[in-house]
Amino acid sequence: MNLRSFGYPEGGMLLACPFCREMFEEGEAKACPVCGMALTQFDKLPPSLDAIHDEGGVPLAPELELLPLTYLGRGKGPLVALGAIGAVLFFLPWVQLTLPYIDAKSGFDLAHQRIGWLWAAFVGWTVLIPTVLSRRSIAQLRGARVAAAFLSAIPAVAVTILLSKPPHGGIVPVRYTWDWPIYAMLAVSLTAIAFAVRLGGRADDIKVARGTSQGQHLH
Repeated sequence: MNLRSFGYPEGGMLLACPFCREMFEEGEAKACPVCGMALTQFDKLPPSLDAIHDEGGVPLAPELELLPLTYLGRGKGPLVALGAIGAVLFFLPWVQLTLPYIDAKSGFDLAHQRIGWLWAAFVGWTVLIPTVLSRRSIAQLRGARVAAAFLSAIPAVAVTILLSKPPHGGIVPVRYTWDWPIYAMLAVSLTAIAFAVRLGGRADDIKVARGTSQGQHLH
């Protein structure tokens, strides 16, 4: 950027407001009188939006801007929390045996000892969590809806199959009752699907550092 185009000599130290880009000579001010922000050396500021346009560049659309690593809005936080709850439920008692012996079996026990396909329920949660956390923009969150909904549905499908076609004993009769964590797993899975299909929120209501998209059509 050529400083002469702004009417300033190139040799002097210039300070500028990071927000409105109003420029001052060194020692003239420490903060912008309009914005109140601390002034920064002009040559250390990133290009402004006007400069990007002048140079033929295109600024990032609001839905493409990177969000903070700690951002948990637009369904991201609740979906990760549901994934963690579902993973914990997998290790809680699903079945209470009363015959031929008294015992409690968790989803982990059933998958490890007899029903191997139940591992899909646990894998669904453990893959869902990093899938959602790795999305850093609204567009990425919205683009992950199908994958997140599919992963959230796997535990519900597994539990539904188990409840509809429970295991039977051979020569020795088996008597048991289902415990609450298996029903909780089904409820958490269905709730996660509801959040997954809305992951990323609405495209016409995006608040960003430079304003909001409310009422506008984003492409």
